[in-house]
Amino acid sequence: MTVRWTPEAVDDLARLHDFLAAHNPQLALRVVATLRNAVRQLFVHPRLGSAVPGFEGHEVRRLVIRDYELRYEIAREALYILRFFHTREDR
Repeated sequence: MTVRWTPEAVDDLARLHDFLAAHNPQLALRVVATLRNAVRQLFVHPRLGSAVPGFEGHEVRRLVIRDYELRYEIAREALYILRFFHTREDR
């Protein structure tokens, strides 16, 4: 199974980094590294996260990593990284 990032997920990760870096550059690097490591875990254990209701016909799941949520979809040919956001964001 391959891992594919959506443009939105790439943008989300950059946005989270930039927000944190304005206050604490080292924290920003650690958070991004932690989130990227979570993606690597999903490559090995794709059903690690819980199912997200409301996506009939698609297996969309969520994985909470500290204060951040990763949404991803398991498809036949790939694991799609959909979005990243802070759990306090209204999503």
